[in-house]
Amino acid sequence: MAENKLAEKTVDSKPADNRTNRDLETREKVERPRSWAPPTLLPDPLPESGYSFRWIRVSTMNQNDPRNVSAKLREGWEPVRATDHPEISMYLDNDNERYKDNIVVGGLMLCKTPTEFVNQRDAYYQKQADAQMQSVDNSFMRESDPRMPLFSERKSTVSFGRGNPQS
Repeated sequence: MAENKLAEKTVDSKPADNRTNRDLETREKVERPRSWAPPTLLPDPLPESGYSFRWIRVSTMNQNDPRNVSAKLREGWEPVRATDHPEISMYLDNDNERYKDNIVVGGLMLCKTPTEFVNQRDAYYQKQADAQMQSVDNSFMRESDPRMPLFSERKSTVSFGRGNPQS
């Protein structure tokens, strides 16, 4: 009986002659077909390490918007030159002489700034938002009465169907 099990083991451990090596197999036939997605309205530039990109409004309905451009330049945004990103050059529709060397599409100009500036700006606005929420909470809790205290919970629930809350 023990000899039969040993014989079965040696027979099963041999690879079959009709099998192909797994390294030679491809998964082309089992890949999912690519699905269609609507095109983006603005082309995406190739990422540069240490920089964030943003489209800045230079005109609306053929009316220049120098105030917006000036504000964004003062914030630290730098216009991107068309020579720096030739992959976007086919999308240009720049009629404005002032920005002829830059990437302008549909009244929006591509600009970049160091990522550290973006992080600092986000932290600044988050700090302002937190201060406003704290002010609202202080004003709200000032109205609290010990006989009927107010609670300021910052949780929300979503309910589906018959009102069964799900977090």
